[in-house]
Amino acid sequence: MSQVSDPTSTERHRLPVRTLVAASIGNAIEWFDWTIYATFAVYFSSQFFDKSSPTLALIGTTSTYALAFFFRPLGGILLGRLADIRGRRWAMLVTILLMAGGSFVIAVLPTYQAVGWLAPILLLLARIAQGLSLGGEVSNASAYLAEIAPASHRGRYSSFFYISTGIALLAASVLGLVLTTTLSRPELESWGWRIAFLVGGVLGLVGMWLRRALAETEQFEENRERAKAVRNPLMLTLREHPKAVLQLFGFTLLSTLCFYTFFSALTPYAVQFRDAAGGEVFLALSIGTIVFIALQYPMGYAADRYGRRPQLLIWSALMTVITVPLSLLITERPPLINLIIVFTVGLGLYTFMSSIAPAIMSELFPTELRALGIGAWYNLTVALFGGTAPLLISALSSADRPQLFFWYVSGGALVAFLIILTLPETKGRQLT
Repeated sequence: MSQVSDPTSTERHRLPVRTLVAASIGNAIEWFDWTIYATFAVYFSSQFFDKSSPTLALIGTTSTYALAFFFRPLGGILLGRLADIRGRRWAMLVTILLMAGGSFVIAVLPTYQAVGWLAPILLLLARIAQGLSLGGEVSNASAYLAEIAPASHRGRYSSFFYISTGIALLAASVLGLVLTTTLSRPELESWGWRIAFLVGGVLGLVGMWLRRALAETEQFEENRERAKAVRNPLMLTLREHPKAVLQLFGFTLLSTLCFYTFFSALTPYAVQFRDAAGGEVFLALSIGTIVFIALQYPMGYAADRYGRRPQLLIWSALMTVITVPLSLLITERPPLINLIIVFTVGLGLYTFMSSIAPAIMSELFPTELRALGIGAWYNLTVALFGGTAPLLISALSSADRPQLFFWYVSGGALVAFLIILTLPETKGRQLT
């Protein structure tokens, strides 16, 4: 599998779709599992915590969800280093095994009534494994996609990463809709929620089967010994590539705020604080997600043709000026059309960045530091700004100051814009 290509070649390039799907499916399964946890937490919280206080049980379950975020940087460091010295393929098999294993464990865990406080402890351990897995998956799959791509097609190859994410989010939402409409609440609380985690585990096994045949990247093989010779790789990223770390922080700051604002934070905000109809919010988010999926490949193509930097500058500039006005459409009991505009515009703009995320992150670091460099600094930024977004919008809304959250996102966009100005153009550039 060639990793280099003449950017000026007119020969039609045939995408290795099966390879791209196999490389991207881990990310899809990761987000499927994370989404079903958030979706079904209200139903299984009393299974793992004392049901005499439903509120405290839900707080315990959501706190477990939040704690897993802070294991993502550790997963990025450990599994990223593993990918840099043992190989991308091997590390990607480990990440998908951790995620699938975590799902199967949660699906069969004994309840609080059966084993007492051992139940939430086991739940936390399963979520920690999944947090470590997600931290490693993003960096390792990003490095793999970038390294197998011809230089002139790296944006298009990268677009498969978030195509898989969008499909997974839609699938998790559909599964939630099916189970909540076909099972009664007592059935969901006693055993129905376990079905979702079993599905996640089975999907993980499918992903492992697809990945088993992936070839290692030539880029890794050529730099294997250099990677093994590296000492203190995390400090090396700061000492020799501080500008790359800052640039990764800058566009990841806005990227993670966009992701968690539109995929996580806006839904409870619209329902709880703006009295929006839950079904209409779900419909609008689904429409926005379909737009998000559909635009990935065209935006990846555009970045290969016109460049990464102009695309990122347009995205961050528009998010700076449009975020607050867009939020004003979420009025008290907002009409469906307002919700559709918010989600489609927000997620449509996000594709300017998400479509090329693996490419631009991989182009920042040399091969011997690529997976660890992305894994450590990307996941730390996500933990600090992404994991806190739903909590922050809820807290500010409770204090009757929800607009401050959208000004916060707009400020993050401005920071990203200024940092992106320092990015060199890497369209068609060979990886080092």
